[in-house]
Parts: sequence; C-alpha cells; structure tokens
Amino acid sequence: MHRRFRAAFAALFLVLSSLAPIARAQVQPTPPSIAATAWELVDAQSGQTLAAQNADERRDPASLTKLMTAYIVFDALRKKTITPSQMVTVSTRAWKAPGSRMFIEPRKAVSVDELLRGMIVQSGNDAAIALAELVGGSHEAFVERMNKEAARLGLTATHFANADGLPDPQHYSTTSDLAKLALAVIRDFPEYYPLFAQKEFRYNNITQPNRNRLLWTDPYVDGLKTGHTEEAGFCLVASAKRGERRLVSVMLGAASDAGRAAESQKLLNWGFQAFDTIELYQAGKPVSTLRVWKGAAKDVGAGFVADRFVTLPKGRAQDLKIAMHAVEPLVAPVASGQHVGTVDVRLDDKSIAQFPLIALADVPAGGFFARAWDSLRLWIGSGKSS
Repeated sequence: MHRRFRAAFAALFLVLSSLAPIARAQVQPTPPSIAATAWELVDAQSGQTLAAQNADERRDPASLTKLMTAYIVFDALRKKTITPSQMVTVSTRAWKAPGSRMFIEPRKAVSVDELLRGMIVQSGNDAAIALAELVGGSHEAFVERMNKEAARLGLTATHFANADGLPDPQHYSTTSDLAKLALAVIRDFPEYYPLFAQKEFRYNNITQPNRNRLLWTDPYVDGLKTGHTEEAGFCLVASAKRGERRLVSVMLGAASDAGRAAESQKLLNWGFQAFDTIELYQAGKPVSTLRVWKGAAKDVGAGFVADRFVTLPKGRAQDLKIAMHAVEPLVAPVASGQHVGTVDVRLDDKSIAQFPLIALADVPAGGFFARAWDSLRLWIGSGKSS
C-alpha cells in the first residue's frame, strides 16, 4: 500500500471510529415485514440497496412509467427544444386516453407546464400522451426514445411499450430498475424535481390531489410517483430526505392505496433508523500518490470523480476495512480522469463498495533518456520478480 494512502487511510479510520463509539454489532439489520409483491430500499448518496424482495422480478410498472416520460421531457426542457410556456394542441389520441386523466380537450391548447403538472400530480394519461407526441413527434417515436434512455441508464430488465403505463405484454420493469430511474430523475434534474412534491393541481376547473399520501403524512417525503392497474396492484416510488440523507423506496403490488403508503413509510423509517451513510472521500481530492513510469513527472495524485459514500448498519463504521489496488506499472502518458486503480471497501470480509480511482492530473511522456532509463528499470524489475 502506498505510503500516502496509508496515511490517508489512518486519518479516515480515526474519523470512522469517532462516528461509531458503541460496541460492534455483527448482525445485518432485518427489514420489517412488507405487504407487497416486490419492493426495494436504496440510499441515494451511496447507491446501495439496503433491502429488497423480488427486486429483479419483471412486473407491470403502471404509472411509474411516467418517471421515464418525465425524465425525457425534463431533458427536452433543459435543451430548450421545448419551453414551459409553449402551447400544445391536443390530439384525439391524447384526449381519448383511458384511465386517469387531467381532462385536456382538443379545442383548448394547453401549456407544457400544465401538461407536466397534469402528468406528475394528477397522473394524467392524456397529459403523458400529449407530451410524448410533442417531444417525440409521435407517441411511437417517443417510446423508442424511452427504451434507448432506459438502456443508457442501465435499466437492463425494463422495456416500455407506451408513455403512460397502461398494461401491455411488452411493458415491464423491476424494482431495481425503477429505483435507478428514480435516482436518475433526482440526480439529473434537481430543478424540476420539486414538481413531484406538489400536493394538488387544478386544470379545466377540476382539482385533483396527488395520489402519494406520504406527501401529507411525512414532512420528509418529497416525491415521487404512484401507479395502479388491476395487473400491477398498487405501486409507489417514494423518496424522503432527512438531513443530508435521502432514501428511495419502491413498492410494487401492494393491496390498496393506503397499503402502499403505509408499507413505504414503514420501509423508509426502518432505513433511516437502522443505517448510517458516511462520506469516505471528496471529489477531486487526492487520496494517494502513484508512481508514474516514463513520464515528465514521477508521480500523480489519484482520487475520485465524485464524492464517495457508503451506507452501513449503525455502529459499524469502525469495522470497515479499506484496500487500494493500483494499476502497476502506471506508464505515461497518463490523462486526467484515467482509471488508475480501485478502492475496495469491505465489512465482515464482504465487499460493500468498490470505487474506481482516477488520475487527477495529466502526466505527459518524458524525454528520450527518461523513458529509456525507466524502461531499463522496469525490465530489471520484471526479471527479478520472475
């Protein structure tokens, strides 16, 4: 282990020890009994799954589909291909969309902003279709884009057949994929995320409440989306932030509207009470200095492209073990951002997180004599090691 990394690790160990002065507990927290077909709880900072059941089982996502519809519309707004005040002519297809509706009409143009609120707050299928036709040019083209975006985000067990979430044999997802999608919405579009906390919306003289009951009962919950069909049961993706921690729960196939809220609340409370999330490293700050061969400089700082967090059972911070595996030999030229190693974080001899180390600076190739000398040293070193 490199000398500077050992020093950084020693300092980190002192911090971890101060965070957890209580006696070691060797038992992983047991989640509460959850009355739903499939469910999952994820920590937003670390990205770790804290508990899950049937997380990879394909299920009908119902109106949770609208998270992807919203994601693509948010992207179009950011790129200014559409604007919030832009007026949209309602097609017959959108007007006649079955299921939950915001009650748009063909004879009355509606703004993008109103459609977004109608889709997110009122869960309007008509609003989802209207937005899909606007952004994609057609509903079919928009669905193709949904599937491309799903692939880009790593939703490997998801396929969309429509923008509103009505049942279709080729329309499915998993709790694991839906958690990834929710985290992407929160991470990538913070300026639009507050829409998911709006409790009601009035359009066409009809006021409809947000179906996410937790917005009224838990002041820490600020999103995201409900869903329901006969095939899917009652579904809810909920997100709560307490202090700096954010948890996201996914509930599929609950028995009732009240049930999906109660089970989600139970799971969120357990996650906040049973786990801690701690920051291990800050983005851009070196945690080690690595030897560079054949370079204009002899070493390079190594760190991370983003802040790195781990989530672990309460009272276990002092039990973490951290090891670095560096790329050796590291030969110039080295580009800033280049992968140069991995940090492995372990608890009870089990890897709970692996973070790729990157070079924090460029190291161009050295001159002829420096390269030749290092080549000789590497050759001699490889001969000794063999």
